[in-house]
Amino acid sequence: MPSANSLSDSLGNPLTLDDAASLPLVDDFVMGFISSEARAVNLLAVADADASPIVQAYCATLHLFAESREAAANARPFLAKARAGAARATPREQRYIAAIEAWAEGDIARAIALHAEQAREHPRDLVSVKLGQYHCFNTGDCPGMLKLALAVLPHAAEVPYVHGMAAFGYEQCHLMREAEASARCAIAMCRKEPWAHHALAHVMLTEGRLSEGLAFMESVSDTWIGLNSFMVTHNWWHMALFLIDLGRDAKALAVYDEHAWGVVKDYSQDQIGAVSLLARLELAGIDVGRRWEDVADHLRQRQADHVLPFLDLQYLYGLARAGRPEAEVLLRNIVAFAPNAPASTRAAWQRVCVPAAHGLVAHARGDLAAAIEGLGTALPRMIEIGGSHAQRDLFEQVYLDALVRSGTQASLSAAQGILQQQLNGQPESLRLRRQTAGVYARLGLGQLAGGTTGLA
Repeated sequence: MPSANSLSDSLGNPLTLDDAASLPLVDDFVMGFISSEARAVNLLAVADADASPIVQAYCATLHLFAESREAAANARPFLAKARAGAARATPREQRYIAAIEAWAEGDIARAIALHAEQAREHPRDLVSVKLGQYHCFNTGDCPGMLKLALAVLPHAAEVPYVHGMAAFGYEQCHLMREAEASARCAIAMCRKEPWAHHALAHVMLTEGRLSEGLAFMESVSDTWIGLNSFMVTHNWWHMALFLIDLGRDAKALAVYDEHAWGVVKDYSQDQIGAVSLLARLELAGIDVGRRWEDVADHLRQRQADHVLPFLDLQYLYGLARAGRPEAEVLLRNIVAFAPNAPASTRAAWQRVCVPAAHGLVAHARGDLAAAIEGLGTALPRMIEIGGSHAQRDLFEQVYLDALVRSGTQASLSAAQGILQQQLNGQPESLRLRRQTAGVYARLGLGQLAGGTTGLA
């Protein structure tokens, strides 16, 4: 067996390990992390036995990805051990430790800068690249996501997951042809590349290729095994969006029940996926029964999380739609937290999250004027709270619903402008056809409900 100080991971990055026997678990983390596989967490098994700085920093990474109020506190003991041994680590490992420390401290701007530097200096540290993309995504920096992937692509072109990372960066920058080409390249190299599946689903949804998108996701869904709960539930979430727009209501509900909710009910991403999918089902006119109750039972723990504004807004809407008093507590906590948020995200909390939070609670309670006011204020800057175009569309759908149901001439006129543009881009969408036709009828333009929207 090689000595512990002459080891490298599967991507060729030198490792400083106290125990060479830890290498397979380090590789589980590295390769599992970039491929969205559940095996990434296997490394936690040696957290107590191997004090290697990079092992400890990777374990801290896993704890921070819990995206919970306790995540940073749970990560700090590992970061303390990593920092204590950093002097014997490689420069790559030292920079990675510093980036995770910045994340734990809420200094996301510094974390991104360190990941960008790592991409230049050590372009095969793909864990660092994916983490940098995660932070750019959460702060609305889509060009930053793409820049990270393109910086390392020439140095790791044989790794399919890098092409998947590039695909999503391209898509979020509205570069659809490049996104599709990169996603298809990744899938050709490795059919089980769920992040590339996800990027291609985004392209097809954005371009209105709904039947094609559904068929594609169904064709690769057999590979969604052994993944982390976010990746598997999120890809099924994307499939449900196609089903909703295509009017396949029962199948969309079945996807929610069987695949999108219930994998890890206490995990942040599973929770917001459930909230946003239930909301979309309802907004499309589908009866979701008592499904809000179960989700809300698991959202009660989120009343003071404030990890990401994008998460808090969806926790809040889920609690409010279920009529839970905890919604009011979370709303007050968001308002109190926003002025004291970390400097690099404070504007997003104050200028976007706070008005959107008021608007979402108002919508859930039927106060349509307040919903229009709050969401109308936030929507032009909504990208600042992160999330993808498809995910943030939830807030526009809620806003549209408030406009339509308020029924004033001004609000219906505003709704017409938004809906018709959306329908132009997604002519297959039965949901948008129905909604647009209804608005034309209420505006006294019922004759347009046939030709412009495609309805008979």
